[in-house]
Amino acid sequence: MTDTDRQKQPASRVSTAGRATTARRRLGSTLGAGLGLLALAGGLVACSDGTANEAKATASASSSAAPSDAPTVTETTLAPDAPTAKPTDLRQISCTYRKDDSGSPSKSVGMPPSKLTRRVILAKQMIITTNQGEIVIDLATKDVPCAVNSLAFLASKNFYDNTVCHRLATVETVGLGMLQCGDPLATGDGKRKEDGSGGPGYLFDDENLGGMPLVRGTVGLAQATEDANSNGSQFFISFSDENSQLTAAGGAFTMIGVVSKGMNVIDKIARGGIIPFNGDPTADVRGEGSNAPKKKVVIKDVAIV
Repeated sequence: MTDTDRQKQPASRVSTAGRATTARRRLGSTLGAGLGLLALAGGLVACSDGTANEAKATASASSSAAPSDAPTVTETTLAPDAPTAKPTDLRQISCTYRKDDSGSPSKSVGMPPSKLTRRVILAKQMIITTNQGEIVIDLATKDVPCAVNSLAFLASKNFYDNTVCHRLATVETVGLGMLQCGDPLATGDGKRKEDGSGGPGYLFDDENLGGMPLVRGTVGLAQATEDANSNGSQFFISFSDENSQLTAAGGAFTMIGVVSKGMNVIDKIARGGIIPFNGDPTADVRGEGSNAPKKKVVIKDVAIV
């Protein structure tokens, strides 16, 4: 089956009616009733080597006073360390990236190299500079070397510069708490239906599935919950432990690391609320559009260091 055929397959969203809808490249769900898909453009590189240990990303909740009409943001203390893996020679890793033939909109800057450079092997952090503040992610490079290789390549091409984070999922709207970014063509205004479908023009396979819990502070690559091995440029930052329901329901995502600085930035964005897609917040649940953050998030720079 080609990537085009695969991505045209309907991706089911769990709901009380048990309906299936066509995934757009977004990820999402609702509590109890509807489970909304977060279909993100992407795919992950197949690695020839490397076994990941189960990583820990624990969080302890504390109360936070927020306006009654604002998204729920659970204040927690993040685990200080990113997940680690069994020692392995990353110089022997070979990553495979393939052309995205799904017809999805893209901003092509070429293909990442199959072999990891010394800079990638030694990469510790992903630093995202936005108009709302700086976000630092401690990378699990040993667990997801091909994902980090892709991120480093895109960063070196200034792929993410001046792009917007197009989707804010909240517990109140879709049962999740996460900010979604990385679509190079997104407008992030809650009006463009294609927001969340863009990518870099290539896909790669999943890595280290189940190696890190999907809770507050964790960061993963985005793809439709039933569209495995289709990672690209899009990623999500979790700000709620509610997101663990995605993996509990059988979803599997390539988790790349843990936020070590900037959760206050994410919380500020979340508390700002959403722009409902064309005035209808439930369209996000149905996968028909993205609820955008009211506080517009513009990525100025991404660096892998």
